[in-house]
Amino acid sequence: MSQTYLSLTVDIAEESSEILQDLLHEAGALGLEVRDTETPTMPGVRAPVKGESIVVAYFEDRESAEDARDAVAETHPTARLSLDEQPQQDWSNEWKSLIKSVQVGRLWVGPPWDVENAPADKVKLVIEPKMAFGTGDHPTTSLCLAAVDDFMATHPGASVLDVGTGTGVLAIAAKKLGAGHVVGTDNDPTSVELAQENCTDNQTPDLDISGRELTEVSGTFDLVLANILANTLIELAPLIVPKAKDRLVLAGVLAHQRADVEAAYRNLGCTVLEGAQQGEWVRIDLKR
Repeated sequence: MSQTYLSLTVDIAEESSEILQDLLHEAGALGLEVRDTETPTMPGVRAPVKGESIVVAYFEDRESAEDARDAVAETHPTARLSLDEQPQQDWSNEWKSLIKSVQVGRLWVGPPWDVENAPADKVKLVIEPKMAFGTGDHPTTSLCLAAVDDFMATHPGASVLDVGTGTGVLAIAAKKLGAGHVVGTDNDPTSVELAQENCTDNQTPDLDISGRELTEVSGTFDLVLANILANTLIELAPLIVPKAKDRLVLAGVLAHQRADVEAAYRNLGCTVLEGAQQGEWVRIDLKR
């Protein structure tokens, strides 16, 4: 019998969609499909009613899917939930169709099956979307890619630290745009393995990607990137700030969380610069 995947479909108020997506990523979703007023729905696919979004999360096993369903039901009691099995074949094709390439500044980031569509004048990053977060198409990743592009344009040869590297996309982007010493860390062994594979695939094998704690990373860096989650950014602030010589870029922060994150870094002597925002997600730029 062929393997099946579980899909958790959530109908939710549109303003709660971003927070829900964050929760589902944290719950271990392999991939998310979001249907809202900004995204035209494919023919034959159920569209959300006005004022709502539909978020479909895919899981590899029933236990993870049921745990996620229970977490959503507890935190979003008015959401409507359904859990269904999806044949592997359908999931595979559906999943690939959901991964979009993006162009940010000088960069093109996309999956292997879309690389032939990359413009010839862009620096190409091919990211295999497996079990780690950061394929380029999420607003937090796009915001950080733009910051990397801007910084590297004026700081050739800069050293870069990517905290919570995920797929390695930001570290690889920095290297391809002319960075010198680049280090990426992640506490998830699966992410470290995938990031190392992506480094090889993108001809950047000299990146230093590992599961080391920040306390084990030596030296300071011209640019420190941390695209994680707001509570983790606050918790790690005393470890992240000392690693920065010049610039810090933080993401994974929703608009309503911005003030708390900024305060944690101001308290450690950082100056808040003008950042950027995409939808509900904000990027915080800081100077040490």
